[in-house]
Amino acid sequence: MDSLTLTVAVIAVVAIAVAVWFALASRRNSSQSDALASSQAQVQAQAQAAAHDALIAQLATSQADLAARLQMMTESQGQLTRTLNERFEGVSKRLGDGLTEHSQRTGDVIKQVHERLAVIDAAQKNLSNLTDQVVGLKDILSNKQSRGAFGEVQLNDLVSDILPPSAYSFQAPLSNGKRADCLLKLPNPPGPIVIDSKFPLESYQAMRIAENDDARKAALRMFGTDVLKHVRDIAEKYIVPGETAESALMFLPSEAVYAELHASLPDVVEKSYRARVWIVSPTTLMATLNTVRAVLKDVRMREQAGVIQTEVLKLLEDVVRLDKRIGNLQTHFNQAQKDIGEIQTSSAKVMRRAERIEDIQLADDTPADDLTPVAKAAPTQPQVTVAGAGENEA
Repeated sequence: MDSLTLTVAVIAVVAIAVAVWFALASRRNSSQSDALASSQAQVQAQAQAAAHDALIAQLATSQADLAARLQMMTESQGQLTRTLNERFEGVSKRLGDGLTEHSQRTGDVIKQVHERLAVIDAAQKNLSNLTDQVVGLKDILSNKQSRGAFGEVQLNDLVSDILPPSAYSFQAPLSNGKRADCLLKLPNPPGPIVIDSKFPLESYQAMRIAENDDARKAALRMFGTDVLKHVRDIAEKYIVPGETAESALMFLPSEAVYAELHASLPDVVEKSYRARVWIVSPTTLMATLNTVRAVLKDVRMREQAGVIQTEVLKLLEDVVRLDKRIGNLQTHFNQAQKDIGEIQTSSAKVMRRAERIEDIQLADDTPADDLTPVAKAAPTQPQVTVAGAGENEA
């Protein structure tokens, strides 16, 4: 558009210059004829017409350029609109997806919170149940009979979990009229071993709650006295010569009581050793029972080894018998092979005799008188070849 405007301006300036030139020329030559004036006017008119045409052309060109630019602006606006719509849709989609994902995550978090709250509720119920069980255990341990039953149940669980049912017996009667909490059936030596459950809890608790050294020493002496009493009772009741082993086990169902006994009363432990009563806790009893299981396994292996040895000897006898029968079969095979050889020899002789018979031919033109008489020979008995007689004729 700027170049067209400049062109129009130049044409206008040229026209004005021509007009000024003609005006000056008219002033200088006032005596020229009217023809020159009319020519000037005609030229001026032509210049004005050319300027008008140029202006119209410029306007048309400007209008076409403006229309093209308007078209381009319309297309650009449409493209911009489409781009904005696409971007808006993309933003809307991402926003919707983000909101959906956020809602899903929020739902998952809420679900996890509910699950954890349910776990917390269950744990709280378990704690309540555990509290009730602790209270019940405290009530059980406060009664001697219940405490004894608690120790026997724990002993039962340990033994039945480690040993096979054939290796133990609960509440086993003895020849002296006593009943053992558990009797381990071991081979001689050492023989059956008795396990008796004891739980000296009162003196132990008195020692634990003692407020001063004197009270603790008194409770400790009482604790040692109770343990030694149990040791003597076990040694007198459950060590029966000729029926049980020369020792027995005293089971303490509490690791704390066992540790305190060994830490504070080593002399009591020594006295129990001399009485051949071995004090065990749940942990040491497990180790002892594992050793017992190994001993029983070794005994069974020895028994099975004897059975295996017996079976191997029987197997050797069967192998010797089989070898003898194979030898007999080999002898029969050799005899059969020898008989077959002799049969083949006889068959070859028969074939040769047949061939010699075929070689005897009589001519058809030989007169009967020319035939040489053959002396009659005494009839011979047929020879019979017996298979296996050892004859080997060529």
